[in-house]
Amino acid sequence: MLRTVSSLHLSEIHQLLRNNANIFRSSSLVYHCSCLSRSRVSNPHEDGNISSAKSNLTPPGGLKLHYSDLSSTRPSDGKLPVAQFKIGSIASHLVENSNSFIKPYLKLMRVDRPIGSWLLFWPGGWSIALAAAPGSLPDFTLLALFGLGAVTMRGAGCTINDMWDKDIDAKVSRTKDRPLVQGQISQLDALVFLGGQLGVGLLILLQLNLYSIVLGASSLALVISYPLMKRITNWPQLVLGMTFNWGALLGFSAVQGSCDWFLCLPLYVAGVCWTVIYDTIYAHQDVRDDLQLGLKSTAIYFGDNTQKWLSGFSVLMLFNLALCGLQCDQTWPYYLSLSLIGAHLARQIYTLDIQNGPECQRKFVSNHQVGLILFLGIVIGNLLRSKPKSIQELSLDTVRQ
Repeated sequence: MLRTVSSLHLSEIHQLLRNNANIFRSSSLVYHCSCLSRSRVSNPHEDGNISSAKSNLTPPGGLKLHYSDLSSTRPSDGKLPVAQFKIGSIASHLVENSNSFIKPYLKLMRVDRPIGSWLLFWPGGWSIALAAAPGSLPDFTLLALFGLGAVTMRGAGCTINDMWDKDIDAKVSRTKDRPLVQGQISQLDALVFLGGQLGVGLLILLQLNLYSIVLGASSLALVISYPLMKRITNWPQLVLGMTFNWGALLGFSAVQGSCDWFLCLPLYVAGVCWTVIYDTIYAHQDVRDDLQLGLKSTAIYFGDNTQKWLSGFSVLMLFNLALCGLQCDQTWPYYLSLSLIGAHLARQIYTLDIQNGPECQRKFVSNHQVGLILFLGIVIGNLLRSKPKSIQELSLDTVRQ
């Protein structure tokens, strides 16, 4: 028989409210745990002990929950995060919702993580902008080609890296979900896919002049050998810098037909220093796993002195960028951009916590801003440079004198 609330005794109402509250808390906990399972982020600094956290999550009423899908991660403060990184970018969305056949290949290329393509693109973008005539904008066709080339060659580099490191990746918490490790793609599939990427890269390279084609092809040795460096040297990040910043040479030659080495070399050295900075920060996520596997990195080599080392590389980077600006008569917007970059790097290094994996990842990604700031500084500074006078204008000046 249905009874209205008005007919219930006070004690019965109280009991009803308590039961409803328990149901609400249980439902909220189920939702919270499902959010955790969907926001899995690997943290190599995890000690694997989350049993105490699990025990504290027992809801009222004896509701049984399954924790098999929870990530064994937490930041250095020991709290389990609901989501450490937002996966809201267009690239990530496209990859996650792509066809099941092509999805592993997109993940192999790291299309869902476009930061690597940006970091590869910026040195070439800087160089193209520096090579533009005074008072002119950079060549947008070349910028587009270099952008496509950055995505393609970054994908090829990731494919080579994963083929070399398949067995290692299976033992590292941050990389154990990669397609080759999971068996979603075979080694042969990856090799064929690599050939396709290199073919596309070659087609892009062939759009440039002969000098640039030879110069670009010569970087392939670095691309192939970089994954081996973590096995043989404490400085794999330096080799990565030499690889990632080849565009600083290639962009100028694509515009001018050859390299002005007095300008291009300082830009290249600055880019290499920048890569050592951001990739050392990135590598601190893997220090524990790398030590167990006997791998090497600047993060391990610098250790507790990381901030001092990175400060030195920041000074060297800014010095070479200033030298580069002097070589091409840059104007005040360029030097303003260097000041902003210096402030960004100083804050990044001063607040760096090498024990906090998620924080290292965020600081690594923030280096996209460094590339953009310098690019805008070069472009705006170049627009304010005086255009060289034509022969007719020089003749008129001579007549007036």
